[in-house]
Amino acid sequence: MTDKGDDQNNGQNNGQNNGQNDEQSGGPKPRPGILDIKPYVGGASSVAGQSRVIKLSGNESALGASPLAIRVFEEAKARLHRYPDGGATGLRSALADHYGLHSERIVCGSGSDELLHLLTQAYVGPGDEVLYSEHGFLVYKIAALANGATPVAAPEKDNRSDVDALLAAVTPRTKILFLANPNNPTGTYLPVDELRRLQSGLPSNVLLVIDAAYAEFVRRNDYEAGIELVSSCKNVVMTRTFSKIYGLAGLRLGWAYCPAEVADVLNRIRGPFNVSEAAQQAGIAALRDSAFIEKATSHNEHWRKWLEEKITALGLDVTPSVSNFILVEFPDKDGFRAPDADKFLMERGVIIRRMEEYGFPNALRLSVGMEDENKILVEALAAFMDR
Repeated sequence: MTDKGDDQNNGQNNGQNNGQNDEQSGGPKPRPGILDIKPYVGGASSVAGQSRVIKLSGNESALGASPLAIRVFEEAKARLHRYPDGGATGLRSALADHYGLHSERIVCGSGSDELLHLLTQAYVGPGDEVLYSEHGFLVYKIAALANGATPVAAPEKDNRSDVDALLAAVTPRTKILFLANPNNPTGTYLPVDELRRLQSGLPSNVLLVIDAAYAEFVRRNDYEAGIELVSSCKNVVMTRTFSKIYGLAGLRLGWAYCPAEVADVLNRIRGPFNVSEAAQQAGIAALRDSAFIEKATSHNEHWRKWLEEKITALGLDVTPSVSNFILVEFPDKDGFRAPDADKFLMERGVIIRRMEEYGFPNALRLSVGMEDENKILVEALAAFMDR
């Protein structure tokens, strides 16, 4: 590939050759940055030759979806020929009632992933920078590159986002700072005082996007998902999802709470029918089933602690988590590293997640499962360590 100076030096001949080269190489070219993206790959779901597979690779809800949500999803089949409500009016009203929000400042999307991409599309372009923490969610980098921007990762401290490092990495080209809180894959979080310090240290033209996908799992007095900051600041957005605690990952449903001006921007560029009718109705039903959500939260709290204790007792390093998954680091010893453990578990039908792409080549991330799944996992890890 030639740079701009080469183009100028080559002059007319180079210009005449461009058309021929384009034709020979197969036609249109994507915008800069697209071919630098390594496509996101979700956790594996199957293992060849295994009659039973225990999937703990996707941070999905151990208990699945609310029975109420399942029922309204089944009822939606009678309306498949109808377009959904393009404004997700009923869902936004239910979210506003549930969390005490202004419904006109809520924007719904096909999972929170879509909203992260839309925010980047709206506020970032070539020459800009998108900032996030070192081990942040992979979609942040993908969204930056897709819009011709430069992804910038700030170092973490003890597997935790570092406010000072993030602020130090801000430049005049920074347009968005993505903060997963709690973070995936570490399971760590920033308390509300640190969130406020981060926001107050940012230039007013930098959009702080708090990705609170796992907020419902957190039981800490010093945690705040982001609603307070969005309510009082013009440069903060909070994104949430129904994929985790609500068990609706397969329906792709998320939402953002925004300043009015940001909500207006997102509504101008999102698809007119970007959330299906079935997803909207299931989301409303899931919000109303508070007893099921409490059951799911209590199950996660109990079994996450159990897993942390049992796995630590095996001699493995566990990053303390407030979410529905934990990060486990393995010995730097031949035959006992993370890829060895992953292979050993896969052969026994237990699927967890490799973490090389997140900067943890010797760690695996595992989701909290049902009681029997958690016990089978620990038994398999014990057998691996005892070899």
